[in-house]
Amino acid sequence: MTEQAYQDEPGVRSPNRREAARGDRFHVMVVDDERTQLEFVGGFLRKAGFEVVLMENAAQALERFREGPFDLVLTDQRMPEMSGLDLLKSCRAVDPEVAVVIMTAYGSIETAVSAMQEGATDYLTKPLNLEELLLRIERIKRSHQLVRENTELRAALQERHRIEGIIGESGQMQEVLDLVRRVAPSDATVLLRGESGTGKELIAKAIHYASDRRNGPLVKVNCAALPETLLESELFGHEKGAFTGAFAMRKGRFEVADKGTLFLDEIGDLPAHLQAKLLRVLQEKEFERVGSNRAITSDVRIITATHRDLEQLMRDGSFREDLYYRLNVVTIILPPVRDRRQDLPALIDHFLRKFAEKNGKNIQGFSREARDALLRYDYPGNVRELENLVERAIVLTRDDVVGLGELPLTIKETRVTTDGQTNLSAVVEGIERRMIVDALSAAGGVQTKAADSLGISERALRYKLRKYGIRDDK
Repeated sequence: MTEQAYQDEPGVRSPNRREAARGDRFHVMVVDDERTQLEFVGGFLRKAGFEVVLMENAAQALERFREGPFDLVLTDQRMPEMSGLDLLKSCRAVDPEVAVVIMTAYGSIETAVSAMQEGATDYLTKPLNLEELLLRIERIKRSHQLVRENTELRAALQERHRIEGIIGESGQMQEVLDLVRRVAPSDATVLLRGESGTGKELIAKAIHYASDRRNGPLVKVNCAALPETLLESELFGHEKGAFTGAFAMRKGRFEVADKGTLFLDEIGDLPAHLQAKLLRVLQEKEFERVGSNRAITSDVRIITATHRDLEQLMRDGSFREDLYYRLNVVTIILPPVRDRRQDLPALIDHFLRKFAEKNGKNIQGFSREARDALLRYDYPGNVRELENLVERAIVLTRDDVVGLGELPLTIKETRVTTDGQTNLSAVVEGIERRMIVDALSAAGGVQTKAADSLGISERALRYKLRKYGIRDDK
């Protein structure tokens, strides 16, 4: 047996089989009993930037494959003892996700059919066309990357579904989830509406992964994040030479999302001429790349989202009425956090655990005053703001309980009651807290002096320090 491996850098742990596709490395095993051909192909792939292992014997290649990690096995068909088809079946039994490409000098239809029936990803005839080989491998690499991204999205989605209100206890979120379950199996366009930070992208993911398109791609475009000139190319692609800098043909997101879902965020910011082009896609299921007049079809389910008032935009003439009704087949309105306070305790506890673990801290919880402030705050930034606030508190605290001192002044000094009216006692407490902080600063941190200047006992001062979560390390 001859094994030639281009190893990882010293000291870097080799990833397991499921981690093989992570990062920039793409691991390829080449198996061929012809040593000259083996080294020729291996050298070419190495120069192309792949991690390569070369094997002359199929049976021993299988043993090496079991050690992993490999994303692709490129194997000759006719070899002594074990054929390429036998190696294909054995490798797929070990790892059903691995890609296997068969090389054969006997390019008959029967050979190709047998290879594909046994699960081969592709096949190539000898002598190999190296450019074609590289093209096939790059295609497999892109496919691996897409599968990995969708797997990671599913895992993240399942975690966020469990905690962040996707499966919420509040009546408002239960209504949202009921709509998600009912609309997901269809191909109807869905319009998600709600304030920024309410989780519109998360709901779009939930619809996709609950649909029959779950195994297809989920592609996102933020219509407000790109200038108009780039957005058209991003959505519909372009031909080589279509404009300055278009050095090669590029597929747009509509093509990439074929057989899957395209999520258009901030649809209210879509420019007028692109609204017309989007309307055509919705009506006729076809479009042209920039610089081409050739119609391209794509089977895509459209989900859009906005925090803007589309009805007002229509009255102003900046959003097409016919497009609005095409997008607005089913509307799901996501409630702001202030309207679903029943979900706040679970959200707070989740973010506490998440960021305590992330920062390597043993945090037991929030003090009564800090938790009370978090539960009463209005959250104009919704769940996103809550997440950021808890992360900030975890980062700043040096105790095992997060006190009021780790929360911003907007939360400590302006709390609200459940009926939305300003709480007078909260305002008074905010003034009292500022006076204590100023007194401590003026006294150089000496609590006795600060208490005297405030006209209270040192014991009373210590109580208020604990109550307001004020730290003093002088």
